Amino acid sequence: MGQKINPLGFRLGTTQSHDSLWFAQPINYSENLQEDKKIRDCIKNYIQKNIRISSGVEGIAGIKIQKRIDLIQVIIYMGFPKLLIEGKPGRIEELQMNVQKKLNCVNRKLNIAITRIANPYRHPNILAEFIAGQLRNRVSFRKAMKKAIELTEKAGTKGVQVQIAGRIDGKEIARVEWIREGRVPLQTIRAKIDYCCYTVRTIYGVLGIKVWIFVNKE
Repeated sequence: MGQKINPLGFRLGTTQSHDSLWFAQPINYSENLQEDKKIRDCIKNYIQKNIRISSGVEGIAGIKIQKRIDLIQVIIYMGFPKLLIEGKPGRIEELQMNVQKKLNCVNRKLNIAITRIANPYRHPNILAEFIAGQLRNRVSFRKAMKKAIELTEKAGTKGVQVQIAGRIDGKEIARVEWIREGRVPLQTIRAKIDYCCYTVRTIYGVLGIKVWIFVNKE
């Protein structure tokens, strides 16, 4: 059978770089890893709570973390940063306070920056969130997939593949449905492929969404 590997881990060092940049001794490695997870979860939860958007898209494309001895620098890449910044003033400060409370880091400063992305729908996370929102609103899965692919093609990508697995449309037997447009060369390491898997809770169970986007060849 085909052995499937995560396209991002497969391309580390060629077209893909790490999302967290820090150095730790083997003893402290697991602590740092859990700290990263806490930061990411805290940011996602805060944005979910405070942003109510019609399409159900939070718009986080990625969160990069850089750590030094006295500073934790967090960069949030957002497709629609207006939603976070415009609402009420001091949102970013509030988010910073929340994360600091969660981490209870006394001797380290935390700095959160928000970067806007030019084409939000070129990023699989945002696309997967869009599909998840559609499925929650009981839109038929084929329609949602086609619409997502349309949005991606408008954003100017070379290829996209979307896969939904689980009890689709509330059927008794779970199945996997996928659709591909353009080319997605998963075997080519030089091909820059963005990938994301996303779970969405619907009324009749949990569905898994996977999105591969072929951006360009290095």
